[in-house]
Amino acid sequence: MYRITALFILLLSIIGSPSYAQTYFTATEVGISVGGSQYFGDLNENYGFQTLHLDGGLYVRKRMNMYIALKLCANYTNVSYDDKYNTDLYDRTRNLNFKSQIFEGAIQAEFNFFGFVTGDPTHRFTPYLTGGIGGFYYDPYTVYNGQKYDLKNLGTEGQFAGYADRKYNNASLCFPVGAGVKIWLVGGVNLTLEIADRLTLTDYMDDVSSTYVGSDKFKPKSTALALQDRSTENNPSGTPLGIAGKQRGNTSSKDQYMVGEISISFNFISYRCPSAERNDDQLRIR
Repeated sequence: MYRITALFILLLSIIGSPSYAQTYFTATEVGISVGGSQYFGDLNENYGFQTLHLDGGLYVRKRMNMYIALKLCANYTNVSYDDKYNTDLYDRTRNLNFKSQIFEGAIQAEFNFFGFVTGDPTHRFTPYLTGGIGGFYYDPYTVYNGQKYDLKNLGTEGQFAGYADRKYNNASLCFPVGAGVKIWLVGGVNLTLEIADRLTLTDYMDDVSSTYVGSDKFKPKSTALALQDRSTENNPSGTPLGIAGKQRGNTSSKDQYMVGEISISFNFISYRCPSAERNDDQLRIR
């Protein structure tokens, strides 16, 4: 109980520190973020926003100086899309869809337009650019006849029927690129708004990339056969699209997902005297 009370008092002192107090803040902050994500790829080439999903994350940011910071973050979200949202007739007839969880870890560099230091009234706001590198885990699936099926294990583009070059892993690199704004609110509390697109090295986040391989490459009446070409589900008398060599996806570009977040972060109090340099690890509030 004593520890909980002490922690509560410490947090209150951070948030409510008056501007005239001789308070010092560390250059390292911890934060929590919430927002939304949207997938773009073979099923969403026109950058539609019909399948936004919640996003959440934690991060640690280190201020190197007033203009540069490094951020280590971990995020969780979902991505999905469905051909029913497309306006192109071929895409709607294709009738594919997917969903996937995303577990992401990344390191990002932030480049402030203006000097920014938590606790300094003259440097309390800045827009910034960000870029970095990370890794993420994904596992596309769909629901068919009321059951969930992991698409990778089915090999819908012939991965297990002689097209081994189309096999993919559940992990890939991503490259966050975006922009945001930072605002020092009060005490050691900061507010950040950021939008960053994740460019990836995979074209199978949606389990769609290349061409149809033909129904003869799959076992008769198998789930893989049914899900590799779903063009006749809504029109059983129609002509199937799944002819060997016919376009199923677009190999000219990789999949990506965009994340927009709002976050609150905390710089904790330090009673160690700062150096005379403004970009040192601590700042004295005058």
